[in-house]
Amino acid sequence: MRPWILGPVPIAVSWRERLRSALGASVGILGTGLVCTLALGSAPSLPALIAPMGASAVLLFAVPASPLAQPRSILGGNLVAAIVGVASAQLVPDPLAAATLAIGVSIAIMMSLQCLHPPSGAIALTAVLGGPAIRDLGFGFVVWPVAANSLLLLLVAVAYNRLAGRSYPHRPAIAAPARQTRDVPAEGRVGITSADLDAVLSEYDALLDISRGDLEGILRQAQLRAFGRHVGRATCATIMSRDVVAVAPDASIREAFDLIRTHHIKALPVTGDDARVVGIVTQTDLLDKAAWGAKGPRLGLRHRLSLAATRGRAPNGSIADIMTAPVRTTTPDARLADIVRIMAGAGLHHLPVVESDGRLAGIVSQSDLIVALLAERSLEGAPA
Repeated sequence: MRPWILGPVPIAVSWRERLRSALGASVGILGTGLVCTLALGSAPSLPALIAPMGASAVLLFAVPASPLAQPRSILGGNLVAAIVGVASAQLVPDPLAAATLAIGVSIAIMMSLQCLHPPSGAIALTAVLGGPAIRDLGFGFVVWPVAANSLLLLLVAVAYNRLAGRSYPHRPAIAAPARQTRDVPAEGRVGITSADLDAVLSEYDALLDISRGDLEGILRQAQLRAFGRHVGRATCATIMSRDVVAVAPDASIREAFDLIRTHHIKALPVTGDDARVVGIVTQTDLLDKAAWGAKGPRLGLRHRLSLAATRGRAPNGSIADIMTAPVRTTTPDARLADIVRIMAGAGLHHLPVVESDGRLAGIVSQSDLIVALLAERSLEGAPA
């Protein structure tokens, strides 16, 4: 027997993440069970919680990025399986035949509707083999307990995962902002392309428990890390600009515009009195968030209303009202490969460099990186 058949499945997450998953599943089941128990009151004939919810909790709290754990999957999959299971139990007298039919039809419909949820198979079986109490409910089983349990568990999962800093419902990270053009992001123009990935997935012809977007993001990050092994040991300190023009958060929008125009730059780090970086203002911020008139730039009406709604106070038209914060930063000892990965992954054109205490040390631009990487290739005697 091959050793990998019974070997452990590697789980490459920290103990902290494992604890968060276990705690979240416990909170989800406890919250769902308590609410359903209180809602039932003195109706012991109805189940407050059904066993398949335990399997759903594993997906929603332990692997919330899985396509099988998304809201469409748990709600759509569980409801489809419950309906098919009840219908099979009523149409087919033999329990084994009914269970067989319920599982096969449920999977076919879930895959067709793109709402596959593995625990839903257990719900289909519960509708058929759950005993007289479940069979007596008929299609009421779809509403209670299946729909009620599923919706409550989903609500707890959304709240808990967001409080834990997870993306749920999960959306793959966007590598770069959309430019409303047909050009793909810079990191997608070399190495593995989206078309390559689509072709391989089509040939693979098997369901993977990872979204296409996440898979593409992982491959691109691995590609950038592999690139890092071939670009030498140059660090950020060797290429960064040190005489950096910065602006205070309480400065006016006009002041930022004048600094950018005078120094022919495209970004201004925003620093406090202690020289710590608190944000960054770019040409894009000035174009998107400011309105331009005869008296110069001022805070745009749409952005002003958005700030008033989110902050609970009227904005004063300062740099703090248009800057991007929090801002991605790096350190002087960061390797060029790491900087490339950060800037390419987030679609950044400028990256502030800070000391260990957060004070501004310099700034790196895409132009700095291009020159440095070409210089390294030239020194190595390789074709650029």
